[in-house]
Formats: sequence, C-alpha cells, structure tokens
Amino acid sequence: MTYLTVLSALGGGALIGLASAWLLFFHNRTAGISGIAAGILPPWQQDVGWRLWFLAGLVLSAPLWKLFGGSVQIQIDTPLIVLAIAGLLVGYGTRLGGGCTSGHGICGNARLSVRSIVATLLFMTTAGITVFIVRHGF
Repeated sequence: MTYLTVLSALGGGALIGLASAWLLFFHNRTAGISGIAAGILPPWQQDVGWRLWFLAGLVLSAPLWKLFGGSVQIQIDTPLIVLAIAGLLVGYGTRLGGGCTSGHGICGNARLSVRSIVATLLFMTTAGITVFIVRHGF
C-alpha cells in the first residue's frame, strides 16, 4: 500500500460520504444502490431522473478516473456463471434484508440505525466466513 493508495481511498470515501449526505439532505433519500436501481425499473416512479444520474456516476467514475490520468486495474478470474449466480444471490439477499451494504453500511450506520448495524454485522460476518471457506475449503 502506498501513500497515493491511502489518499485515493480517503478521497473516494469522502466522495461517497458527500454523495450520501447530499442525497439525504436534499432529497430525503438513502443512498442504497439496490433501492436506487430498483426505482428505475417498471413500474416507473416520478423521481427517476436523479436515480439515473446517480447510477451514471457509478458507472462512469472509473472510466473518467482513467481518462484524467488515474490508474484502474481490474482483473476478474472468476467464471461468468459464478459471477451471475453470485449477483442473483446478492440481489435476493438485498430484498430479503431490506437494503444493501451501501444503504445499511454507510447510511444506516451513520444514522445509528440498530437494524442497519445488525444487518452490517451479518453482511461482514457472512463475507468473512465465505472467504475463509472458499480459500481454505470445507
């Protein structure tokens, strides 16, 4: 880890915090990505504009970073079918848990929501156990 890595991580975290606060203060919405994405699917909602801009910012941030001289290195060694199944499971868990890691982990914890704190603890514990099982086999 280098000094530049720490600075870019701090900058990225600050931008996430600012975007979350802006969305909460000016739109009274939580920056949960699953809820934002679900709001652009039929049945259409009236407030689809900001949702599209928010999602566009997520998608375009890495290409813009690279365009302006930043380094982006993505390496995915996992087969596409595994990624697809994982995505479906994450989507199912998001609906089951009433929100995603960004909604609970960033926004809910910042508001000291007990529900979000419990959800985040469960997310992180499950992730840790999963990584252990995948790397060490059971």
